[in-house]
Amino acid sequence: MEKSSKIYVAGHRGMVGSAIVRKLKGEGYNNLLLKTSAELDLRNQAAVEVFFANEKPEYVFLAAAKVGGIMANNTYRADFLYENLMIESNVVHQSYVHKVKKLLFLGSSCIYPKMAPQPLKEEYLLTGQLEETNEPYAIAKIAGIKLCENYRRQYRCDFISAMPTNLYGPNDNYDLNTSHVIPALIRKFHEGKINHSEKVEVWGTGAPLREFLHVDDLADACLFLMLNYSGEQFVNVGFGKEISIRDLAVLIGGIVGFKGEIVFDSSKPDGTPRKLLDVSKLSQLGWKYNIGLEDGLKMVYKSGLRTVI
Repeated sequence: MEKSSKIYVAGHRGMVGSAIVRKLKGEGYNNLLLKTSAELDLRNQAAVEVFFANEKPEYVFLAAAKVGGIMANNTYRADFLYENLMIESNVVHQSYVHKVKKLLFLGSSCIYPKMAPQPLKEEYLLTGQLEETNEPYAIAKIAGIKLCENYRRQYRCDFISAMPTNLYGPNDNYDLNTSHVIPALIRKFHEGKINHSEKVEVWGTGAPLREFLHVDDLADACLFLMLNYSGEQFVNVGFGKEISIRDLAVLIGGIVGFKGEIVFDSSKPDGTPRKLLDVSKLSQLGWKYNIGLEDGLKMVYKSGLRTVI
């Protein structure tokens, strides 16, 4: 991939896509192809076909997706399944038709069975039942992996997939109805602090263990894989360490400066008990994260987040 290669970043306004754009620009890639959802509806097969025929990108980072937290996944189940299937099917197929040199598809760690052994190895895919609350999203992402895998097998396309762990960072979603756990906690504690609340309520028991990776590290890994990996097997991208939701809440509360009580609402769902990725494959390829969790959370909170919420 040359600095002047035509690179299409699908979903460039999202947290992941914008991080990939920052990374590419920072490394000197100067021919980026970017379209908003208003300019190009990736769910529309005809529109995607016209776009690829006219623009002919050489490389594709497929970061576009309908995403959300546990409540959004469980509420908008049909939307999450349909829209993600359409996006990935259209982009992957047209990348084949118009001879894209290489494509990287971004999945999600929720593809793994709910009770799979820990840490989660790539070969555990499709070995057990999925977590019910995000099953539609997981099925769509599994389909994306299999699209890349089978276009490679049948048509010899250089399409690869990366499976990131839970992410956080710039351009995250802070809507409490649709956000993931870190932005939800940051917002709750920030609002609790400025409102001088006596307590902040956190969903679930606090017992589940989660792994979190700063999105700028994911972008670094994506470029690394695009330049250094061409295998059929998807690759986990993670931090390699986990923290309980309870300890995460305490950590974020401290960073934000909330002085009140943290109350856990056990009537709300916990989701998967544990979800730690085995990152040995990526480590063997030569990549490792750069941003520690506490440092990353401090960066997020100090970088203008307070003006967003």
